[in-house]
Amino acid sequence: MMTFITALIPIMILIILGFILRRIKFLPEETWPGIEKLTYFVLLPALLIRTLGKQSLIGAPWPSMLLIVVGTIMTSALLLIILRKALSKNNATFTSIFQGGIRFNTYITLAVAQSLYGATGLAMGSVAAGFMIVLINLWCISVFVIWGKASFQGVLPFIKQIVGNPLIIACVIGWFLSISGIGLPFVGDVLEIVGQAALPFGLLAVGAALQLQEIKGHFRAIALSSIAQFGLKPLITIFLVSYTGLTGVAAAVLIIAFMTPTAPSAYILARQLGGDKETMASIITVQTLLAFLIMPVLGILLL
Repeated sequence: MMTFITALIPIMILIILGFILRRIKFLPEETWPGIEKLTYFVLLPALLIRTLGKQSLIGAPWPSMLLIVVGTIMTSALLLIILRKALSKNNATFTSIFQGGIRFNTYITLAVAQSLYGATGLAMGSVAAGFMIVLINLWCISVFVIWGKASFQGVLPFIKQIVGNPLIIACVIGWFLSISGIGLPFVGDVLEIVGQAALPFGLLAVGAALQLQEIKGHFRAIALSSIAQFGLKPLITIFLVSYTGLTGVAAAVLIIAFMTPTAPSAYILARQLGGDKETMASIITVQTLLAFLIMPVLGILLL
């Protein structure tokens, strides 16, 4: 337990620091959306491209990892959709519950994986993230197309949302550079410098985005999404890890990824695609706070 808590302490400090800096107005208010945008569109894509691009899948247990990722996400997503009417009668609110139960926090996943398992953890975490980001965004955007308040005319807007997602683009570029054998001959050092800022800036942005005053009135949505996030997904993951026989760091980072809180980027998607942004902000806030109590316990039980 202490190993896991020790890994989470610097993450927690950065999140709390982001929360405090925004509340004391250390930076102008308009700075924080800029930091969030910079992290989402530049820093994290750079980290993903560099990590995936320099990595060879030869010898890596990627088929089992992919099977576990697809199985966990597909099962969770389908269960939430089947139970949609029971979860919420409001379609926009359902999109927030769905994102709160499906998305994972890339920043926390990679930071914990690196803290616990070093460069190998970061590499395996990036492979897992590469699989998860594409599939999760496909699901979430599909849910917004069907149940969001925004108006989507035809298939083209849906395709644009998928093709234009910076994390999906980064994963595609990284996988292409890796599989093609091109690697990162010239831009590797630049991407390394830029990518190193992704986790600290991302965690500061998570803290700055915490909205404690928004929690009241959203307890049902928070509880339902958190049960899926911290209960349903880890159980499915453990079952599939046992079924495939996957072991070692690869298995560990998948378990870590599927027990993190939902991503702060869920709020951006809710705001852009007609979701319930107030409920989404509350889910992000509470799940991030709960993670520091739940993740060490799950780490002891599951890792």
